[in-house]
Amino acid sequence: MPVHTVTADAETFTCNAYLVEGERTVLVDAGAMAGVEDVVAEHVDDLDAVALTHQHGDHVEQLDGVLEAFDADVYAYAEHRRRTHALEDGQELAIGDESFEAVHTPGHADDHLAFVSETTLFSGDVVVHDDGAFDYGSFGRTDMPGQSREELIESIERLLDRMPASVEHMYAGHGGEFHGDVRDVVETALARAEKREPKYD
Repeated sequence: MPVHTVTADAETFTCNAYLVEGERTVLVDAGAMAGVEDVVAEHVDDLDAVALTHQHGDHVEQLDGVLEAFDADVYAYAEHRRRTHALEDGQELAIGDESFEAVHTPGHADDHLAFVSETTLFSGDVVVHDDGAFDYGSFGRTDMPGQSREELIESIERLLDRMPASVEHMYAGHGGEFHGDVRDVVETALARAEKREPKYD
């Protein structure tokens, strides 16, 4: 199941937007990089769907551009003028060649979803492998209005409860992708979040 980070060459701040090829071609988040639809078109002729982890600007800014280039469905937890399908906690969604469960993971954002299959985790911003704060297990920031560290901790615990032990590929909203013991990375992020210390100085 090929996964391409179509925002890899961005020169401005954006999330990682992932194009997943397979039986159902899906873009996980649209990102904030102008021209992202052109990068998608370098890989595929058609796009079946866009699945949003959440609706912060760095994840959805270029959604209109993507939808102008491709006739794709849009799956999201919260209301959005371009949403065609509402996703609820526990709902299944086909991405690439696998079935993923949507796990509601608020704390960083009220509408945050992670997508988990038997092999792969698209974690959005709830958990990342590496960022400017930590390597090998970090978590989404919770110091902005409307965010909650306590909710984030509960969300990471919920994700661990629902994530099969067989998951070995992690694609996060920021930082690098990771292949290996994903559960250990997520447990490390949880332990750091539970210290309740500020993520950034």
